[in-house]
Amino acid sequence: MTGNDERREALLRLLTEVDGGVLVTLKKDGRPQLSNVNHAYDPDQRLIRVSITDDRAKTRNLRRDPRAAYHVTSADRWSWTVAEGTAELTPVATDPHDDTVRELVDLYRAVRGEHPDWDDFRAAMVRDRRLVLRLPVEHVYGQPAAGPRPAPAKPSGEREGDA
Repeated sequence: MTGNDERREALLRLLTEVDGGVLVTLKKDGRPQLSNVNHAYDPDQRLIRVSITDDRAKTRNLRRDPRAAYHVTSADRWSWTVAEGTAELTPVATDPHDDTVRELVDLYRAVRGEHPDWDDFRAAMVRDRRLVLRLPVEHVYGQPAAGPRPAPAKPSGEREGDA
């Protein structure tokens, strides 16, 4: 594995370590539209999946222009990844047992685990007009984790143990 391959794998690994990020789509005028969302990442398929609703700006933007980016960051904000790709949208959920709802169940389980009432969940997916955004990772960049970070420096004049 080359250094570039190791770097790419470290960047992709962050997608599995966090379940939330910022989805970037393009408005009609070309400016970015950002949405905080939860995701599930499948490293074998290099695929990000997000549950979205049919009536949101991000969905309209992706139907018009499927180019998208997804940004995640570590808890300490030192490492971050941007994954770019061409979005695919499933059909809108129309029946509690259709393929879209089945995928939404799988997605929920990947992000949150078991739901207390799957019948209610399935009905809500239809009622909310939900669908799945699939974002195959075509390009990735960022700052991979580089091990432990040093503690922040004390302000001038402050000593260890000062309160």
